[in-house]
Amino acid sequence: MSVEAKPFDESVWQVVKGIKVGRVMSYGDVARVAGFPRRARMVARAMGRSPELLPWHRVVRSNLTIAFEAGSEPYLKQEKLLLDEGVKIVKGKIVAITSDKGRELDDVLWGPESN
Repeated sequence: MSVEAKPFDESVWQVVKGIKVGRVMSYGDVARVAGFPRRARMVARAMGRSPELLPWHRVVRSNLTIAFEAGSEPYLKQEKLLLDEGVKIVKGKIVAITSDKGRELDDVLWGPESN
């Protein structure tokens, strides 16, 4: 049974496809960038309906932790995928992600602040 994509789903998929290797975004950030602020809980559902593979492992909670139960099979899979991309995880939390130039996460996601 095929499901017709909704505008929300399509917007979420485009944002998630754009997350670069070694980077993460929170569910809330994905929702906001997709044009649907305050719809973080709907992001995971849209990702689950995707007809193609998405870099789903790059989407995490706003506190920079993996949403699956620690130690579960999905958690370990997501953790491995992130580690393989160079994301540093300490005690279950993704630590400050920097680019080659040492910019902080906000810079990486949104660009440098304008003066």
